[in-house]
Amino acid sequence: MSSPYTVRWGIIATATGLIADLFVKDLILDPSTRDVSDVKHEVRAVASSSSVDRAKEFIQDCKVPEGCAAYGSYEELVKDKSVDIIYIATPHSHHYQNTMLCLDAGKHVLCEKAFTTNAAQAKRLIETAKAKNLFLMEAVWTRFFPLSLHVRKFIEDGNLGAVHRVIADNSFGDNVEEKYGTSHRMINMDLAGGCLLDLGIYSLTWLFQTLYHALPPQSRQPPSKIASAITPYHATGADEMTSIILTFPSAPGSAPAGTHDGSATHPAHGIALTNLRVATDPDGHNTARPSIRIQGTNGEIQIDGPAFRPRSWRVIYAKAEGEKGKGEPMVEIHDCEIPGQGMFWEADECARCLRDGKIESEGMGWEESVVIMEVMDEVRRQGGIKYPETIESLDYPLKL
Repeated sequence: MSSPYTVRWGIIATATGLIADLFVKDLILDPSTRDVSDVKHEVRAVASSSSVDRAKEFIQDCKVPEGCAAYGSYEELVKDKSVDIIYIATPHSHHYQNTMLCLDAGKHVLCEKAFTTNAAQAKRLIETAKAKNLFLMEAVWTRFFPLSLHVRKFIEDGNLGAVHRVIADNSFGDNVEEKYGTSHRMINMDLAGGCLLDLGIYSLTWLFQTLYHALPPQSRQPPSKIASAITPYHATGADEMTSIILTFPSAPGSAPAGTHDGSATHPAHGIALTNLRVATDPDGHNTARPSIRIQGTNGEIQIDGPAFRPRSWRVIYAKAEGEKGKGEPMVEIHDCEIPGQGMFWEADECARCLRDGKIESEGMGWEESVVIMEVMDEVRRQGGIKYPETIESLDYPLKL
C-alpha cells in the first residue's frame, strides 16, 4: 500500500475563532477513524489577526502537534514555504481580501462560506486562481458529508422520482438584542452580518445540492425566478429573518409522460428559510424535525439535525392511490455517524484535488459558488440590504 498523500495547512482566522478551532481539531484526528487511508493532514502554521500570542494560545488549545508556527499577521503566514494550502475562517467581509492575499502569494485556498460578499468578488477570485493555476474552493463542509453524498446519489438514481420541491430551514432562535447587541459579527453590517450569509447559506446549500448539483453538469441551470422577503434588525439593518423561493427550471427526475412536451426535466421550487429569532429545533431535541424536506413523485426524504451537521435521513415512500392510509408506512431510516465535527471530509476533498493536480473540486465547483452568490445578491437587492462599499469592492489590496 502506498503512503497517504500529506497536505500541509495554514490557518487564517480573526482571533482564531470557533469554526477555525473545530476545523483544526478535525484536521489532526486520525483519518482511520473515518475509514480514510489515502490522504492525511498536518497543521503547519496559524495566524491570528490580534497577536502572535493569540496564535500560540490557539495552537495549544487545539493540541496541534509540534512543528506548527505561530504568526501575528496574515502577511507573515502566506510567506511560509512549508504551507501548501490555507484555510480562511475570517468574517465574510474579509474573505475577498484574505483570499486574494493567499492566491497572490501562490497558495492554494479553502475559504469559508459565504464565499465572498457578492458574486463579482467570487468571480474575481476564480479568475485569479485559474490564472495562477491554484486550487480554490468554498468551504461548504456539509456538501462532503457521507449523508449528503448518499442523498444526492439516491436522487440521481431516480429513486425519488421527479423532485418538485425542497424546503430547507436553518434558524437559531436567539434573543438578538441580548446575545448580539449592535457590534457582534452576526448583525454587524461592516462584517457583512445578517442571517442570510451566515445561516441561510446552509439552507441554500440543500436547495442547490438537490435541485442543481444532482443533475448532470450540462443540465444545470440557475434559478429562473427569485422571490424573497427580508426583515432587518432594527439596531443595525442586518437581516434577521430571510425567506426565499427559487424556481429551478430544470430539476432531477423524469417528468411524467406527456407533460412538458415530453421533456426529461421539469421545474421545481426550492424554499430556503433562515431566522435569528425562531429556531428550526426549538427544544434542542429534534422534536420539530425535519430541517430539510426533499419531495418527489415517489416519496419524500426528510433530514434530521441542523442543516449544517445532519446526523440521519429517512425516506417515506409514496403509496398508490387507493393504498394511502392502509397498512404500515413504507419508511427507511439511515443514521450517519460522525467521528468528529465533520469538517475533515471537505479537507480530504482538498487533499485529493491537490494530489490529482486539480484546481477545482467537482463536489463544490466554481460555477455553483457563483450562482449561489448571485442568488444572495438578488435577495439582498430585493430586501434593500446594502453593505458598506469597502467590503463589496473589487479593489485589492484594500485595508478594511
